[in-house]
Amino acid sequence: MWEDFKKFALKGNVLDLAVGVVIGTAFGKIVTSLVGDIIMPIVTLFTGKVDVEFKSLKFHGIMYGSFIQNVLDFFIIAFSIFIFIRIISKLNFKKKQEEIIEEAATETTEDLLRDIRALLQEKK
Repeated sequence: MWEDFKKFALKGNVLDLAVGVVIGTAFGKIVTSLVGDIIMPIVTLFTGKVDVEFKSLKFHGIMYGSFIQNVLDFFIIAFSIFIFIRIISKLNFKKKQEEIIEEAATETTEDLLRDIRALLQEKK
């Protein structure tokens, strides 16, 4: 049983997931700081209120303001992750394009001569 557990725990997928959780937690802290320290003070400039957080809103004990704040935080986090993934995808796309160009450029004269010979043999 211990061997099965070690095989499971040391699989690439499980380790990748663990790394993803750790990085996600750290990224969550960054986004929380982005919301609390940068975005909300900017909103404060437009609203004129010092306390812009919705957490203080309630109606007969129902904390609907906290719900609104969590939804707003979610959308900001989701948008930040979307932008981050989009940037990474573009960088990877450029890298793949460069690799394709390098592969095409490394074609030697010997390769070209082989291709020409193959074409000539097909004509015969």
